[in-house]
Amino acid sequence: MSATPPNTFAGLSLILDRMAERRDDAAWLAAQAASPTARYLLLDAEGRAFLHADRDTLRWLDADERRRLCADAPAWLLGIAEGRPHFLLAPASDTHAAALESALQARRAGLREVGLLLPADEAGLFAYAKGLAHWHRETRHCAYCGAPLDVVSAGHRLHCTDAACGRMHFPRTDAAIIVIVEHEGACLLGRQSGWPPGRYSTLAGFIEPGEALEDAVRREVMEESGVRVGTVRYHSSQPWPMPASLMVGFTAVALDPAIHLRDRELEDARWFTPQQIADGIADGSFVPSSPLSVSYRLLQHWLRERAGMELDELGPARIAM
Repeated sequence: MSATPPNTFAGLSLILDRMAERRDDAAWLAAQAASPTARYLLLDAEGRAFLHADRDTLRWLDADERRRLCADAPAWLLGIAEGRPHFLLAPASDTHAAALESALQARRAGLREVGLLLPADEAGLFAYAKGLAHWHRETRHCAYCGAPLDVVSAGHRLHCTDAACGRMHFPRTDAAIIVIVEHEGACLLGRQSGWPPGRYSTLAGFIEPGEALEDAVRREVMEESGVRVGTVRYHSSQPWPMPASLMVGFTAVALDPAIHLRDRELEDARWFTPQQIADGIADGSFVPSSPLSVSYRLLQHWLRERAGMELDELGPARIAM
């Protein structure tokens, strides 16, 4: 039986040192940016990365290309991987991005589109860069006094320019739970009205202030499906910068299988046995979440543990991205 692979975009710490302790060392940063081994990841205003035109790998710029083609674009440190400094570059305009695409003989693609096609380390770096770039685009003024913000700490902090305020702002990540709930050999899955026909997924929702993760699981499942949850156990997590979330995955056990759809956030929710899932995938009536997501990993884990089934091997699933 095959082992469950790590969640997409996760595991960057195995190859990347984010070098948080050096982000305010201007001389060190300048030396890293000028290094002949430096690599620059390009993202356009929509958060799309530049890839090689003929293969699914990132089109990194070296220090010389950065000087020639993007001298005015700020470089934000991602970290050091395999002894090489890695930076994020965001072109100043769509016109500049289009010119770069031509000059580099590259193409642009979004994270959902190529997250499963890129090598795992590049997918993780793309997700990291996308989340950081989104925060910069969305955070232009101080939330306390409204003054403009200056970028400091190699792109990882923003400093209010009003001397009377001077507050620091840090990248925002919105935590959300996602859970596979089971009861007597079946799992609870739901669907939203706008999803492709047959697609069902695990339930999810954002954490509220003053709420523990386990409590968020119980509240969200109750709000969406009316099902009462007892035991909650952590499974794994996944960065999800679409635009700025962290998905925290759980397994849980229902106290009562009764489903009562409440706020109609879900079009439908139902209990599925492993065999019903296998049969639905085989005949096309059941569509799991994309393997890009931790939702897929939760279902994969549950099927393996409860029925010895491998989700990847169940048939010609019409995967919904």
